[in-house]
Amino acid sequence: MATITKKEMIDRIAASSGEPHNQVKDIIQQFLDAMIAELSKGNRLEFRDFGVFETRVRHARTAQNPKTLTPVSVPEKHTVKFKVGRKMKRTLGIHNDGDGEDEAVEDTEIVESSKQGQSH
Repeated sequence: MATITKKEMIDRIAASSGEPHNQVKDIIQQFLDAMIAELSKGNRLEFRDFGVFETRVRHARTAQNPKTLTPVSVPEKHTVKFKVGRKMKRTLGIHNDGDGEDEAVEDTEIVESSKQGQSH
């Protein structure tokens, strides 16, 4: 499995669309910045057939250090959940396991600086 970077995607889109590379790069970056801004406000982003992004809060809890078995306090954490859309499910061959729940990915942390309106 290959890793495709943002730069490679920009190159591919610029080549297939015939649009200037810098213009495609700016549009993609504006789109990503807008997604971060909306998620940091707590808004849900829904892209039909692609999927849905929404923020979740993992509440503070007490865990256990596996080596020492001592209790460890785990602070509250903000994450982004991605629920796969219909077209992506069909294309990737993702199936429900019969429990009525759709496949979801929820491990991407919201960067604290994006919450404060700073960009990277």
